Amino acid sequence: MTRYSFNILILFILLCLGGSVAAQKKIGTPVSKAARNLTKSLSKDDNELQTAADYETLATELIEKKEYGKAEEYLKKALDIYTRLNHANAAPAARALAKVQEQQNKIATAISNYKTAGELSFDRSQEQANYNDANRLLNSGDPRKQTGYAQSNINIFEKEGKTAEAADAYKQLGNSLLAEDNKTDAIASYKKAIEKSDKTADITEISKKISSAYVADNNIDEAIRSNEAILEKAKTDNNIDLQISQIRELAHLYSTRRQPDKTGQLLEEAYKLALRSSNTSRAKDCLLALTRYYKQQRQEAMALRRYDDFLQNLDSLIRTDSSLVDASLFDITEGKIKDLEREKALQLALINNQNKLNYFLIAFVLAMVILLLFIIRSLRAIKVKNKKIALQSLRREMNPHFIFNSLNSVNQYIAENNEVEANKYLTSYSGLMRNVMEHSNKDFVSLAVEAEQLRRYLDLEQLRFSDKFVYILEIDEALDPDTVMIPNMLIQPHLENAVWHGLRYKDTRGLLHVSFRKEGQSILVVVEDDGIGLAKSQELKTFHQREHQSRGLTNTRERINLLNDIYHLHIGLEMQEITNDSVTGTKVMLRLPLMNKHDLNRKNNFSDR
Repeated sequence: MTRYSFNILILFILLCLGGSVAAQKKIGTPVSKAARNLTKSLSKDDNELQTAADYETLATELIEKKEYGKAEEYLKKALDIYTRLNHANAAPAARALAKVQEQQNKIATAISNYKTAGELSFDRSQEQANYNDANRLLNSGDPRKQTGYAQSNINIFEKEGKTAEAADAYKQLGNSLLAEDNKTDAIASYKKAIEKSDKTADITEISKKISSAYVADNNIDEAIRSNEAILEKAKTDNNIDLQISQIRELAHLYSTRRQPDKTGQLLEEAYKLALRSSNTSRAKDCLLALTRYYKQQRQEAMALRRYDDFLQNLDSLIRTDSSLVDASLFDITEGKIKDLEREKALQLALINNQNKLNYFLIAFVLAMVILLLFIIRSLRAIKVKNKKIALQSLRREMNPHFIFNSLNSVNQYIAENNEVEANKYLTSYSGLMRNVMEHSNKDFVSLAVEAEQLRRYLDLEQLRFSDKFVYILEIDEALDPDTVMIPNMLIQPHLENAVWHGLRYKDTRGLLHVSFRKEGQSILVVVEDDGIGLAKSQELKTFHQREHQSRGLTNTRERINLLNDIYHLHIGLEMQEITNDSVTGTKVMLRLPLMNKHDLNRKNNFSDR
C-alpha cells in the first residue's frame, strides 16, 4: 500500500469517527445553556410557563443549526403547554412550529399550524400574517398568488418593525418571483432579506439563491460582486461561518468562469480559515472541497499534502473543538431532559388519575346532595299538598247547625202557610250555597266576592231574625275589591257566632258592624257586635251549642295556621269582649296581608317548591 493510500485510509477512519460526531451534533455552547435551563425548569413542578419558554429557546438554537426535527419536537411541547394554559404565547409558538415544518417540506401540517396560529392570535395583523402564510402554501402551484401573500406580509411586518419576520417574508417573495421567472425583482427581494437577516444559515442560503439567479442569466460577474459584498459584511461582523460559506461560494463562481487559479486560492483560504475556527466538521468539509479541486487539476501531490496537513492538525483540532465537547454535554443533558419529561408525564398521569377520582367523588357527592334535595323537595311538596287538602277539607265543612236551622226556618214558613217567605228564604239560601260551592276549591277570593258572600249570609240571617239586628258592611276606599285577594270564607264563622250567640239573645235590636280597613301593608277586618257578650253567651249555651262554637273557632284557627304555613303569611286573630257600662258585645279583629293576584301567584309558586 502506498503512503498516499495509507494516509487516505487513516483520514477516512478519523473523519468517520470524529466528523460523524460533529455532523450529528452541530450544537454549540448556547444550545447547551438552553438545554441546562430547560433541565432546571423541568425539575420544578410549578414552572410550566418557564418550561415552555425554555423549549422555545432551545428550539430556536436548534433551528439556527438546521436541526429542524428536534426543533419541531420541542416547539410542539411548548405549544401544548401554552395551549393548555390558554397563554398568549400559543400563537407565536404555533407560527414557529409551522415554519420549522415548512423547512422540512411538511406542507400539510405547516398549513394547519399557520391556521392555528391565526386562530390563536390576539392581534389582527398577526392573524392576517398567519393566514397569508397558510394561503401561500395552499397556492404553491400559483406563484402570482404566492407573491401577493408574501407582499402582504412584508407590509405588515415592515409597519410593525419586525425585522426577522420581514426578512423571512422577503425571502418568500423572492422565491415566488423566481418561480415567475422574474429574476431581477427576485434578486432585489433576496438582497432585502439579507439586509434584514442576522442568521448565518439564512444569509448563506439566500446568497446561493442570488448566485444561482445571476448565473442563470449568465451574469457571473454580478454574482461575484454580490457574494463579495456579503463576504465584506461577514468580515466586519467577524462571522467566521458566513465568511467560509461565502469564500466557498466565490470559489464555485470562479470555477464556473473557468478561473482555476482563483478557485484554488479561495478554497485554500476557506480551508485555513476553517482550521483556525477550531471546528472539525467545518475543516473536514473545506478539506474535501480543496482535495477534489486538486484532483480535478491533477495535482495529487497537493491533495496528499493537504491530507497530511490535516492529519497533523487533527489531534489539536479535536482538542480545541468546543463543539464536540458541547455536543457530548448536550447529549447527556438531552438524556436528562427526556428522563425529566418521562417523570413529569408520570406525575401528570398520577395527578390526572387523582383528579378523576376526586371528580368522581365530587360528582357522587353532588348526585347524593341533589337526590337528597329532590327527596326533601318531594316530601315538602307532599306535605304542602296534604296541608292544602286539609285546608280544602276545612273550608268545605258546611255548618251543620246553619243548614239545620235554615231547613227548620223553611219548615216553619211552610207550616205557617207562608209560602212567600219560604220561597224568598229558599231563593236566598240556594244563591248563597251556589256561590259558596263555586269558590269552594279556592283558598283565596277577591274582596268583592267575599263581601258578596258575607252580605248574602247576613241577609239570610236577617230573614230568620228580622227583629234582632241590622248590619253594616264597610270597605275602605283605599282598597280595590276586585284586585285585593283575601282567604275564602274565613270571616263567616265570626259573623255566625255574633248572630247566634250574641245578637239573637238581645232584648232590643242589635247592630253588627263589619269593616275592611287598609293599614300599611295589611287589611284589618273588624267584626263588632253589641250583643250579650262572650261571658253571658257561655252561660246561656246548651252543650251542643258550646261544642258547635268551639269547633267553629277551632276550624278557623286551624285554617289560619295552615294558610300561614303554606303561603308564608302572617294572619293574626284576636277576640275581645266589650264591657263598657252602657254597651256589651264582642269584637273580633282579623289582620290579613294586603295582596293582589300577582302577589298571590308568586306565593303560590313559592309554596309549591
